[in-house]
Amino acid sequence: MREVEVVVIGAGQAGLSSAYHLRRTGFEPERDFVVLDHSPGPGGAWQFRWPSLTYGKVHGMHSLPGMELTGADPARPSSEVVAEYFATYERTFGLRVRRPVDVRAVREGGGGRLLVETSAGVWSTRALINATGTWDRPFWPRYPGQETFRGRQLHTAQYAGPEEFAGQRVVVVGGGASGTQHLLEIAPYAAATTWVTRRPPVFREGPFDEDAGRAAVALVEERVRQGLPPRSVVSVTGLPITGL
Repeated sequence: MREVEVVVIGAGQAGLSSAYHLRRTGFEPERDFVVLDHSPGPGGAWQFRWPSLTYGKVHGMHSLPGMELTGADPARPSSEVVAEYFATYERTFGLRVRRPVDVRAVREGGGGRLLVETSAGVWSTRALINATGTWDRPFWPRYPGQETFRGRQLHTAQYAGPEEFAGQRVVVVGGGASGTQHLLEIAPYAAATTWVTRRPPVFREGPFDEDAGRAAVALVEERVRQGLPPRSVVSVTGLPITGL
């Protein structure tokens, strides 16, 4: 049993940002807080992105606090660029992420503390930051007939590139940035493609600058103030198109 003040679960953007601010306020890694990461290496979910998603095609990657990501080669896979950036960030600020560690349970520990049970032992903590993300457990919507369909079904999390769809008829479901890129990549290889979205896609022209970002955030905040759930990201940002 090891005692800390804070356990951070996950070392993606949210987890590393939390660890950075804990250090800023005087908390020491390992003594006062620990960062536990399920992934084999730095990079969060970015390390698992498909190889054809180069850094130049990424529609935006917010820099971590205290250190900008600069000078990245736009032709390199984003998985490599961001993994190296996160690794440098961890070293620079001495965050000492423990990996690979699987968190198995979080239980009441008595005395206002929590017990975090993991593959690397048990931590007793006063607070817990859950920054696990969704990459390992992506959302699969349910469709009638899904169980009996004889074709292949895969999620973006399993997409490895367009070559494997050569000569096939492919349906791409989803009007977000990932679906758009998949469609554009697959079309030259596939025998036929169909794009299915819930509403007509809205494409935007020009840069997505700070003013556009503030306007998008304002639209989300307005819905939340009305007690409505936020819509998809592209519903407020539109779909920028990058070159292939």
